[in-house]
Amino acid sequence: MSEQHPALLPVGLRDLLPPEAEAEAVVVARLMAVLASHGYERVKPPLIEYEETLLSGAGAAMAPETFRLMDPMSQRMIGVRADMTPQVARIAASRLKTAPRPLRLSYAGQVLRVRGGQLRPERQVGQVGAELIGSETVAADVEAVSVAAEALSEVGVPNLSVDLTMPTLVPAICRATGVAIEQVRDALDHKDAARVAALGGAAAAPLGALLAAAGPAKRTLATLAALELPPAAAAERQRLAEVVARLEKAAPGLRMTLDPVENRGFEYHTGLTFTFFTPGASGELGRGGRYVAGNGAPEPATGFTLYTDTILQAVPAPTRPRRLFLTPGTPPEEARRLRREGWVTIAALGRVDDAIAEARRLGCTHVFERGALKEV
Repeated sequence: MSEQHPALLPVGLRDLLPPEAEAEAVVVARLMAVLASHGYERVKPPLIEYEETLLSGAGAAMAPETFRLMDPMSQRMIGVRADMTPQVARIAASRLKTAPRPLRLSYAGQVLRVRGGQLRPERQVGQVGAELIGSETVAADVEAVSVAAEALSEVGVPNLSVDLTMPTLVPAICRATGVAIEQVRDALDHKDAARVAALGGAAAAPLGALLAAAGPAKRTLATLAALELPPAAAAERQRLAEVVARLEKAAPGLRMTLDPVENRGFEYHTGLTFTFFTPGASGELGRGGRYVAGNGAPEPATGFTLYTDTILQAVPAPTRPRRLFLTPGTPPEEARRLRREGWVTIAALGRVDDAIAEARRLGCTHVFERGALKEV
């Protein structure tokens, strides 16, 4: 067997080195600060849970992506979290069952998945998110989208856009027309209008119109308004229009597109869903939407998850801090004063013959020698 290089990691995993690791920590802190300013209180679920709780309710959708193993302590199957939203829903339904609703919770951490995707090959993903539990109002949907947009804008994501979808719209049309949704789901997912027309039966005409309507939110809503829809689908259309109207006021700089038939990745959602994009990143910056939290006593909920690895692709590169080389004998009180002024100090650990050369070697921009600052 050939010797394995000590730096080799499993596919989809990587080390984050300076300055990227620090940049990620700063981004996470800034995102969480925005969520806290809107009243979202932080929780910290464990990395591993028992399989039956981790994969129950909304967590069932993540079963194919979850690493599972036997716990040597309990001899029960456990899973490594592949998404934090189901964990937060569990906390709300158990530990915070009696807390006042609506309940606003936030979180940040790492998740691990069995496989990566084409746009996101990483299997370990950093997440920052928020869940609004206990409200089924339009205002809650608007808050989830607008708070996520504010957080992304705060960390410097440019040209932000959100793609809104309503996964319940197509099923409502299929039920009303007696068409099994399984007949047309694959064709809709692949945006195949010809197959929709061939397989859709009584639903073919409205589904084809929905498929063709995708685009800027206002234009899509105008197209939807002209369609004759069954009552349940018409109610979903009205809610979608109200969300867009309120978002124009709550997040005036946010560009909105609308895809009435998109469903992939939102299989467990029960209402409005959304995905954030920017031209400078590969893949989505984050996604979220409405779902049902809890099992024994289900609650309406909405929320979002932001992906730190993609966000780091989109934000400006961090500026390196001012690094100051402290020559031997620098008084500790002077070093503390310099750090209070914003310097990152790198102290000499022994005799130095050429302070300038040593500062340059250690990546410092300045030297502090005999009480004076010198630029390298």
